[in-house]
Amino acid sequence: MKFSVCLATGYEGLSYPIPFCAPQELVKTAQLCERLGYDSVWGNDHMTTQHYVRKIYPDTPPNFYEPLITLAMIAQATTRLRVGTALLVLPMREPVYLAKQITTIDQLSGGRFMMGVGIGAYREEFEAWAGDRASTYRRGDMMDEALQALDILLTQKVSSHSGKYYSFKEVELFPKTVQAPFPLFIGGHNMASIERAARVGQGWLPGWRPFHEIEERIKQLRGRAAELGRDPERIEIAPQFSLLLGKTNEEAESTYMKSGLVAHRVSLAYTGRDPKHQVTANLVGSPASVIEKIHTLKAMGVDHCAAMVVAVNSLEEYNEQVQYFAEEVMPHVK
Repeated sequence: MKFSVCLATGYEGLSYPIPFCAPQELVKTAQLCERLGYDSVWGNDHMTTQHYVRKIYPDTPPNFYEPLITLAMIAQATTRLRVGTALLVLPMREPVYLAKQITTIDQLSGGRFMMGVGIGAYREEFEAWAGDRASTYRRGDMMDEALQALDILLTQKVSSHSGKYYSFKEVELFPKTVQAPFPLFIGGHNMASIERAARVGQGWLPGWRPFHEIEERIKQLRGRAAELGRDPERIEIAPQFSLLLGKTNEEAESTYMKSGLVAHRVSLAYTGRDPKHQVTANLVGSPASVIEKIHTLKAMGVDHCAAMVVAVNSLEEYNEQVQYFAEEVMPHVK
């Protein structure tokens, strides 16, 4: 079982207060994670302030840091720690230069870069970015075409593609990635995401769901991968949970419910994740309780508790939780 956390590249206002940390602190926290034995750190991707965040913070916009640049800085400042995006909003990225960024970070880090991609949790961000084009662009179709384009760019000597959304001709993009195949994680928990992960993903990185739903979708993913002639065991199962430890379950739940992550979960209820389950379906509780949850997940086929979102209100609390989890949980489940 692997463990990793998500840094606050794009969580100000959504899960954390404004301001939460200076950009240099992102590197220091990653270095702490490396010392504590975490597998990786991840960065999430937001471009502009969400509507509900503007209501909470009408006068103070959140600071969002571009995840690829941030992760490149972190890779330079670490030696073993892997770095990844959870998730990069693929419909808002141009494939050719994204492929160049992927190969560059992977080369400079010595093969430590991973990329999780999704369509984006908040359509309002896409509409702000796309402007007048938003009414005619379908994000799911853009996602599928971009995945096809990236595969061409990352694997072929000379790359060409002509599609509805993206087009390029005779691109010779070198060097390729150190890792072959490149570890591409597909985000999302609906059936379209399952299909994408089964077809092209080296990993599946969904948001949290009630455990019985995760178990069911792991079976669906593996069954579909087998139908497509892929080895299901080679697709890493890496759900993204919230993390909050307390001395008792009651203490952990009380602290969690005072965090900004609660409003974030409510804002995402439209995805079918019922906020009523956000404590029981996440790694919230005493160390013993969380250890039990992890053993349950491992038995279902989960390989990696990935990009865990720490439910706190200050950077000091974040780092304390990261250390608490590393000392009191990880040795009992690795």
